[in-house]
Amino acid sequence: MTSIQSRLEQIGTELAKITENSYHYWRSAPKGVKSYIVWAEDEESSSLDADNKKQKQGLHGTIDYFTKTEFDENVDKIQEALNDLENVSFRLNSVQYEEETTFIHHEWEFWVR
Repeated sequence: MTSIQSRLEQIGTELAKITENSYHYWRSAPKGVKSYIVWAEDEESSSLDADNKKQKQGLHGTIDYFTKTEFDENVDKIQEALNDLENVSFRLNSVQYEEETTFIHHEWEFWVR
């Protein structure tokens, strides 16, 4: 079974190529930035157990992209990066405007197999 860390690190590596403002778990908006990504795993999504051992383990998580730019090209870059990863599926879960922060917030769910 491939390690959890190596499967998750590939997501972080690809997201960091899109913007240097890419964070694992961190949720506060950095001062002065116009966009940033926050991503985190949050649970096991599926598993296969056999011979008293976990043989396969799927993981679920979210990617949040916050931007002040309407029609930001990084939205497509995030989806392209996820499409290029092996054993990763995703869906755009929501897009919303946050009045308090004035950020447009895109949220994807992802699954790593």
